[in-house]
Amino acid sequence: MNLKNMSTREIASILEKDNINDDIISMLHTDKRKSVQQLLKHYTNEQKEKSRLHNLYKYEYQFKEQGINYIAGVDEAGRGPLAGPVIAAAVILPIGCFIPKLNDSKKLAPAMREKIYTLITEKALSISRSIIDEKTIDRINIYQASMNAMYNAIYGLGITPEQVLIDATPLNLLEIPHLSIIKGDSKSASIAAASIIAKVERDHLMNEYDKKYPQYGFSRHKGYGTKNHIEALQKYGPCPIHRRSFEPIKSM
Repeated sequence: MNLKNMSTREIASILEKDNINDDIISMLHTDKRKSVQQLLKHYTNEQKEKSRLHNLYKYEYQFKEQGINYIAGVDEAGRGPLAGPVIAAAVILPIGCFIPKLNDSKKLAPAMREKIYTLITEKALSISRSIIDEKTIDRINIYQASMNAMYNAIYGLGITPEQVLIDATPLNLLEIPHLSIIKGDSKSASIAAASIIAKVERDHLMNEYDKKYPQYGFSRHKGYGTKNHIEALQKYGPCPIHRRSFEPIKSM
């Protein structure tokens, strides 16, 4: 195979195939064409990303070897803010599904989260969400509210999972085989997907609240206790979506 006589388009077609021979990659490294080197760089980066994602499916592959195919990842967003709800999401992905840049939502820039969010909604087998509002949080406490949201999200899935992977929080009453993983949103693709769904949808909700209560800046801080948010609370007092059981609002 004489790659130097091939067009860039023909080489790109070869690189789209699986199991590329190492000799082909070596030959491409000697090709002086800038367009070919750009193709090679893109291919190399894509292979690195596929390898990273393969490792992110470590738990899912282990369960697949046991004959388990429907694995739900579960995570929540909004445990720490002073305002707004807590949202949990449960996601079942096709095991090994390639979603570039999939990761813990906290490690992603907002624009990237939005892109990955769209890919997850397109590729997931099932997605479920649960929202627990601030009044319920004040009544039963944030920890219990977060757990309730997770239970609701799991049982709301359109496909009953055979295994559930949970980010840290133990759900001892869950009647489905489950595993809690510390920092699971950076160790499991399914939990990472759930973390993105929960985070993005909560952010969207807080952006809507910003239109209703613009003086607090919810679109910027999403309800977290930033300096500007605290200053707004001191100036205007709490609004209906603030959590009365959280300090400094409780003392106000």
